[in-house]
Parts: sequence; structure tokens; C-alpha cells
Amino acid sequence: MPRSKSIAARRHRKIKKEARGFTHARRKRVKTAKEALLHAGQYAYVGRRLKKRDFRKLWIMRINAALKSHGISYSKFMSGLKENKIELNRKMLAEIAYKDPETFREIVEQAGFTSSH
Repeated sequence: MPRSKSIAARRHRKIKKEARGFTHARRKRVKTAKEALLHAGQYAYVGRRLKKRDFRKLWIMRINAALKSHGISYSKFMSGLKENKIELNRKMLAEIAYKDPETFREIVEQAGFTSSH
């Protein structure tokens, strides 16, 4: 009669399969691999939140850099946009500033600032 495969063995195989790419005991031992996978999941969760923060920082830096040539501070520009009811998010503003400086200059002027260059 063939030996039946246990549920635990199946579970262990699943854990080891997910732990591929890890090194040493983290790949070979079930208990260590399981712990490593739990930590990896936590880091991934945190990383997904940090990514949003990092992109926002990047967009702000790009907008700020583009505004330097116009002699305007970032905070004054953003308040000017709000006053003039221009609803463009930071991602779009950064994209426009990076790829189309002429259009960005027009946005700066519509926000109530005269261009110095």
C-alpha cells in the first residue's frame, strides 16, 4: 500500500517553495523559512506605503526645481494654485515641469506669478 503524503508535508513544501531565493537555513529549514516569510511580508507591506511617500517627495523636488528658475518658492506656488482654483495634483505638475517647461511656465503665470525669465 502506498504511503500517504501528510498535510504537514504539503504545507512544508509550500513554505519552502515560497522561500526560494532566500539563503542558507532561511531556505532549507521549515521553521526558519516560515519566520523569514513572515518578516518578508511585513517589509513588503511597509514598503508599499513608503513607495507612496517617496514618490510624493520626488514630485515635490521636481516642482521645486522647476520653480527655482521662476524665482518662486514651492509653498507660495501651491497656495497660488489653490487661490486661483487650479486643481492639478503634484504628480501631473511634476510631469509637466519635467517634460514641458513651456506649459509649466503658463501654469505659473495662471497661478498669479509673472515670469522673470
